[in-house]
Amino acid sequence: MKLLSINIGKERQQQRKDYVETTGIYKMPVEGAVEITSLGIAGDAVCDTKNHGGPDQALYLYGGADYAWWEQELGQRLAPGTFGENLTISGLESTAFNVGDTLHIGEVILQVTAPRIPCGTFATRMGDPQWVKKFRAAERPGLYVRVIREGVIKAGDAITVEKYTGKTISILEMYRGHYLKDKSEEFLRRHLDAPISIRARRDLEEELKGYLTR
Repeated sequence: MKLLSINIGKERQQQRKDYVETTGIYKMPVEGAVEITSLGIAGDAVCDTKNHGGPDQALYLYGGADYAWWEQELGQRLAPGTFGENLTISGLESTAFNVGDTLHIGEVILQVTAPRIPCGTFATRMGDPQWVKKFRAAERPGLYVRVIREGVIKAGDAITVEKYTGKTISILEMYRGHYLKDKSEEFLRRHLDAPISIRARRDLEEELKGYLTR
């Protein structure tokens, strides 16, 4: 695999039904070397801080293999950054990953923490009111990552993957699990044993607490 594109978004407004929202989802490729920090890329807008950004969702990755599937499905070419990803990576298929797997890009090390859950902002950006349903059904969510080692990367850099050897779950299982209404105690504990994102951990811990106090 190699890094096809580094994409950065500026604050931009879009109409969401009866209100206007500010978003950083419209990302464009940038030239040259880019510094990756523990919070992502300097200058990349994160407007919805409740659901995006932070140390465990510092970057969002999407793969060439998943883009190729979408291009066939939609019958159109999709430019890097269309899905709001920071890094577009050749050959990457998101559901082939487990939580905890690491990607090495030059001196930078990234660890997979969670799948992307589609939202109304994404649907508006794509100009399709049914996009959330379509994206969920496709099960090609892309990857959120935390930055284990900071450094500088550039388009064209080679990428290697190191599989996580501790307790984990697959990205597909975590993605499907997000939509489950009734989660078992065993399900919750397995997810909490994996190095999942802070936001997912907080929500699952609350669910487990509720389960244990029934």
